Amino acid sequence: MSIIKNDFEKMNITKIKKSKNQKKLTVITAYDALFAKLFEEIADMILVGDSLNMSFAGRSDTLSATLEQMIYHTNAVCNGAKNAFVIMDMPFGTYINKDEALKNAIEVYRQTNAAAIKIEGGEDRADIIKHLTSNSIAVMGHIGLMPQYVRSEGGYKVRGKTKEDEEQLIRDAIAVEKAGAFAIVVEGVMSNVAEKITQAVNIPIIGIGAGNVTDGQVLVWSDMLGFFEEFKPKFVRHYLNGAELVKEAVNQYRSDVQDSTFPSKEEEY
Repeated sequence: MSIIKNDFEKMNITKIKKSKNQKKLTVITAYDALFAKLFEEIADMILVGDSLNMSFAGRSDTLSATLEQMIYHTNAVCNGAKNAFVIMDMPFGTYINKDEALKNAIEVYRQTNAAAIKIEGGEDRADIIKHLTSNSIAVMGHIGLMPQYVRSEGGYKVRGKTKEDEEQLIRDAIAVEKAGAFAIVVEGVMSNVAEKITQAVNIPIIGIGAGNVTDGQVLVWSDMLGFFEEFKPKFVRHYLNGAELVKEAVNQYRSDVQDSTFPSKEEEY
């Protein structure tokens, strides 16, 4: 039997930034109060990802998520994990310019207890990130493979395969840091390039599909716990065969109902 080492420390922006070169940060997604509570004192940060529309709404990409949806799920997560550092993905179309981004970010802060928001984009979004951070909005950046760019990019493509792209990614990270972001997610990037990105900035780089050379990792909970059966990305490790365990349990429930062993006398009033 494994023993969970509970060394939980409630995070804030200062602690997250100081973790650079000191502690590897653990980030996991959550979309409801139930699972958020389970993750609360284990993960350093909980991300309410727009990935919920793929994992739980059956959509082919994240672009259909709305601000109202994200606020609803963020409130559920914050209610379930009151001590967690919660970050909300700003959905597609909610930060097309500085004014729209600030208006929508203010609504997130007003309606939820999220500690920060996350925005996809590098140099092209640095002015928006700067506008937000200058107006007291905490921003986590996201560069590399960016799911909200999937249609304009023609699919999910690993980044950093050419010298030109490597240089662009480093410029993106530096621009996002200068704009005031407290951390950056780097997704789907060649590990040697992710290492250079990590070394190029003074804020934590959180990897996903970017090797173990970053300052931390983030995974979608339904991927890492084996609930999402459609496909398994190369960068995902299954820590539980969740789908099979659930099916076995529900099959047992059905069997107990059919042969009247559930409910038993002890389960009656």
